[in-house]
Amino acid sequence: MQETDRKFVQAAGHNTAYFETGTGPVLLLLHGSGPGVSGWTNWGGVMDALADKFRVVVPDIAGFGFTEFKEDTQYDIKFWVNHLVEFMDALGIEKASLVGNSFGGAMGIGLALFNPERLDKLVLLGTPAGTFKQTKGLAGAWLYEPSVDNMRALMELFPYNKSLITDELVRSRYEASARPGAQDALRKLLPKPNEDGDTPVKGFPEKALKNIQAPTLILHGREDGVVPMECGLTLSANIPNSDLFVFGQCGHWVQTEQRAKFLKLIFNFIGE
Repeated sequence: MQETDRKFVQAAGHNTAYFETGTGPVLLLLHGSGPGVSGWTNWGGVMDALADKFRVVVPDIAGFGFTEFKEDTQYDIKFWVNHLVEFMDALGIEKASLVGNSFGGAMGIGLALFNPERLDKLVLLGTPAGTFKQTKGLAGAWLYEPSVDNMRALMELFPYNKSLITDELVRSRYEASARPGAQDALRKLLPKPNEDGDTPVKGFPEKALKNIQAPTLILHGREDGVVPMECGLTLSANIPNSDLFVFGQCGHWVQTEQRAKFLKLIFNFIGE
């Protein structure tokens, strides 16, 4: 696929951008947060490979990427999950497996808790859980002001292997981050960094995670500087039917940094 293959559909009153490719069981790929994030920047490198076995559907979450942002909308996890459900309805998807990266993983947890009948299997990449100290990556995302240089500096905090930060990636994410309302939407999601002392960040609490019934695969980079490894351990300790796989020499972009291993795990877990 190419970035120009982006489509649009109405969901929850938002003109919603998405990609779709392949045939078979439906696999939803949900992007993370961060300035300039979109379905394409998170998943463009694996969509075609996954399309060999799945109907791959990749939306931009409301307020992010190229999906509409509305000043008068209260964006929170319940709204985002409702937007996802209405997006599924618009595409005729009754039930799907879901792979969520970071914030997209939190969306997957929300779907598992609020609309479990719409979810088959769940994969969580670098997903926040419990309460933890805000990292440099999350603080940098809140403080970001749109420019190419600022985007490159922020991207340096995400992968273990810095060579993955290409000029094309920086350009694509900068352009999306400069769209009107994009940074405002992001700041509704992340806590403002404290000037003094640590800033606590809250994911889904442990007691909520215990209610997830979907089979769950947890993937986390050992050197993740955005969502710390402790979150993967929290998820694993509290989601009843879950397995945890930790990638060495890997930061926050598991699907890019460890692409071959990621694809093998997804094919095995979703296809079994």
